[in-house]
Amino acid sequence: MKPQKTIVEPTRLSGRGMFGGQEAKVLFQPGDVDTGIVFVRKDTPEPVRIEAVVRNVADHSRRTAIKKGDTSIETIEHCMAAINALEIDNLVIEIEGPELPGFDGSAGEYFKALKKCGFVEQEKPRKEMVISETVSITEGDSSIYALPAAVDDLQITYDLDYTKHTGIGRQSLSCTLTTDYFEHNLAPARTFLLEAEAKQFQSHGIGAHLSPRDILVINSDGPIKNSFRFSDECVRHKIVDLIGDISLVGRRVKGRIVAYKSGHSLNHKLAAKLLQQAELQDRITKAGTSALLDIRRIQKILPHRYPFLLVDKVIEIDGDRYIKGVKNVTYNELFFQGHFPGTPIMPGVLILEALAQVSGLLFAQKLEHTGKLAVLLGMDNVKIRKSVVPGDQLILISETIRTRTKTAVCKCTAMVGEAKAAEAEIKFMLIDEEIV
Repeated sequence: MKPQKTIVEPTRLSGRGMFGGQEAKVLFQPGDVDTGIVFVRKDTPEPVRIEAVVRNVADHSRRTAIKKGDTSIETIEHCMAAINALEIDNLVIEIEGPELPGFDGSAGEYFKALKKCGFVEQEKPRKEMVISETVSITEGDSSIYALPAAVDDLQITYDLDYTKHTGIGRQSLSCTLTTDYFEHNLAPARTFLLEAEAKQFQSHGIGAHLSPRDILVINSDGPIKNSFRFSDECVRHKIVDLIGDISLVGRRVKGRIVAYKSGHSLNHKLAAKLLQQAELQDRITKAGTSALLDIRRIQKILPHRYPFLLVDKVIEIDGDRYIKGVKNVTYNELFFQGHFPGTPIMPGVLILEALAQVSGLLFAQKLEHTGKLAVLLGMDNVKIRKSVVPGDQLILISETIRTRTKTAVCKCTAMVGEAKAAEAEIKFMLIDEEIV
């Protein structure tokens, strides 16, 4: 594997954000081994450090933003695309302002500035993710696929379908991501808007500082007061956005990605799926199991035992915010003897108990060294949506809504495949361990 890489010299950039128009100052600094790509907001009362990973993505339209608490950094995709293309693994990006500079709407300025910094190899191998299983995501008539491929790089095919808009038409492009290809064929490609979209945005105060000379605004005849840098500049820029968004996996992705009319939302969902796949690969390599917490570790955290321990393993944890566990439901379950012998159905109350147990595992991430336990206090908005029967695999998901000194609340969902089996808001009381 190739070694990790960072820049040699710091560099600065400044400019106005594309959407908000506020002036921003950006300082790129070398990052230590295993730092990854980290943004730091310096214009807040206390500096806020936000890792450029898909878990921190905020839901903002037509751009990629990352967020921690109430602090966000907008429009990072062009910068991230340049970083990805230059194969930079570790970088600290300090910013004064809520949005990265938009420049001409391309990744060109970021690529040129970072390339001039020079690069140094570091002593650890870089983190890589090889696509091993097909991932497909579809929304309406848009879709994106990640496919295994016997290659040592990332291959991208993008099909941009604007057949109803004669100024753009239908454009397709396939390419292999290399530094040289990106520099000459992708970095100059700019963000584009249809004329009607541009007018709508500016009527809401978005991009009010821009004119068609600053950004590609396209009507039925093509660019207004501007010209294309490539005959297929629009699809090239879509690939730039995809490269920036896929970098949020937090490691070099190898394989093939095929997209049809995909935008930031689908790109982010694909990045999240690929990160799950990468972390699963890491766990199997390291421990021989896909579980973050196996049954032995679960028993060290939860006091429950047979026949009332209803979580077999935990496959995802995000700090004390999110957890995903698994309960494999078999005909050997004790409760099927009486519920019901002829038509075995898992009692709804036990599905809720399983959700409460996985929530307890979630809160244990925070309470482990506090001497406190999470004890069930109540449930709201309980809905049983689907029968759970022998042979089902119950996926138990819990997300923290709020945590206070003495109470905690989480939103819980139980899934069987793509179907929702149950949901509830579960409240816990946090009590001292010795009281139990």
